[in-house]
Amino acid sequence: MQLREKFTPMCFLSSLGAGGLSVSFFMYLMFLVPHKGAPMATFDFIYPVLLQGNWLSFVSAFSMVFIIAFAFLHFKLLIWNTKQFNMFKESEKYTHLKNSNAEVSLMAIPLTYTMTINVCFVLGAVFVPGLWNIVEYMFPLALAAFMLAGYFALKIFMNYFTRILAKGGFDFTTNNNLSQMISIFAFAMVSVGFAAPGAMSHYMTINAIGIMGSIFFASIALLLLLIKITIGFTNMFEKGISIEASPSLWIIIPILTLLGIAFVRISFGLDHHFNAPLANSSLFTFTSVVVSIQIVFGILGYKVMKELKYFEEFVEGPNRSPVSFALICPGVAFMVFGMFFINFGLTFNGVVAKYSLAYFLLMIPFMFIQYRTIVYFFKLKRKFEF
Repeated sequence: MQLREKFTPMCFLSSLGAGGLSVSFFMYLMFLVPHKGAPMATFDFIYPVLLQGNWLSFVSAFSMVFIIAFAFLHFKLLIWNTKQFNMFKESEKYTHLKNSNAEVSLMAIPLTYTMTINVCFVLGAVFVPGLWNIVEYMFPLALAAFMLAGYFALKIFMNYFTRILAKGGFDFTTNNNLSQMISIFAFAMVSVGFAAPGAMSHYMTINAIGIMGSIFFASIALLLLLIKITIGFTNMFEKGISIEASPSLWIIIPILTLLGIAFVRISFGLDHHFNAPLANSSLFTFTSVVVSIQIVFGILGYKVMKELKYFEEFVEGPNRSPVSFALICPGVAFMVFGMFFINFGLTFNGVVAKYSLAYFLLMIPFMFIQYRTIVYFFKLKRKFEF
């Protein structure tokens, strides 16, 4: 399907959602497969588990199938969106977009490509034997990739923000939503990417560069979060939220997940190399705060969208909106951080024993959200005939 002038950069959220779903299935391997001596589960730990023929073998095989399936969809949709965007750039609508509030939607592009780096990292870790033995050689490449993604994110945002500050023209009448926070989402994604080598590298220099890069982009995200959530809610209180942009109420959920994981990784990195012992209790309180805010925004967004009949119009009904794919990321993000909350917040502190009945019962709500997210993803994918 060729969209040309009907295309919008928000269509990249379809690829982003597929990539997020791929990573979400890695969480089962990450936290259920034992990986003593390594910070994450890799092929060398997963393969022996597959041969055991028990429940964990089934869960591991199940997860690996879906990691591959959604990674395939991620790359397929990424290629499709990139081709569509290149055609869209030649249209008059692109020129208009570059001079409107909607210019910020271009941030969906570096956001999605940063997710691609994470998907590649997961695929390599899960399916390439012995990769972890040379991972220290890969961390500098990962840092370079995240620097490139961060550069393009900063370039797009600075062009947009400079134009607004120098010439004005920001249209507050169309800002009665939180869609402007797509830029914060992108910077948070770059931040959590930098935090990975910052947490896992055994070399001080790589560790420090990763932590510094993560803090840099997290700081930008937090500063913009303060500005844009204030402006967005001010306009929504005055005019109400527009029905098509109502899923933007949930955008705070993936932002909190990314910044939350970045903080956890930075904490591990500081503990590893900077002689700053990590207090397990701080992980409990921090992850509890993040999950609490996510639940509040999750309920608020759902009630508003139900009130506006968003799901009947744009998910179950005939209307199509690329912004609908913004429904996927919050579901993925809530499930992913839920696993961090259970394992780093509760299990690390002895509140819940790993592999206990309570442990698996706590996973059920997050697994249900993941399931519902997959259902919505395929409903939306069929509507757009990707």
